[in-house]
Amino acid sequence: MKHNEEMTCVRTIDAVSEALDRGPGAALAYLNDGVPHRFSAVYRFAGPLLHNVLLHDKAGRIRPEFLAVVPFSRSYCQYVVREAAFRTDNSLADPRLFGHALRGIVVSYHSVPLLDPRSGHLWGTLSHFDMRSLPLADEEFELLQQAAAVLAPVVTAL
Repeated sequence: MKHNEEMTCVRTIDAVSEALDRGPGAALAYLNDGVPHRFSAVYRFAGPLLHNVLLHDKAGRIRPEFLAVVPFSRSYCQYVVREAAFRTDNSLADPRLFGHALRGIVVSYHSVPLLDPRSGHLWGTLSHFDMRSLPLADEEFELLQQAAAVLAPVVTAL
């Protein structure tokens, strides 16, 4: 009989780095595999717009058009900029999002900033999100934060 520790799959930043050896899409897929959210994504800031650079969809579908380019002012990424990270399990119940255009559309959203390693400036975001209410474990949010530093040199060069 195996000891419990051997049966528990511990997700680590080392595993993200190993997945990154197969490309940024593989690293994003690894991050998404550990969360209930349908989507994990990298968005790049481009003036008043956000451009989707990478998207992993658990459903395996082609990226929906509405996720390709998003106005910054209509995104939750503005909260990542303002608060240095942003989490909501349910946008419908989150008072910070009353009146927001995506409230009730993108229901759960957990995101961290991506910094350009050359300049140190904010380049974009790394996020898990879904159209239904879903929690994100603190350990997975911490892994997302760590992954942002590992992914940044690769995705900012795309």
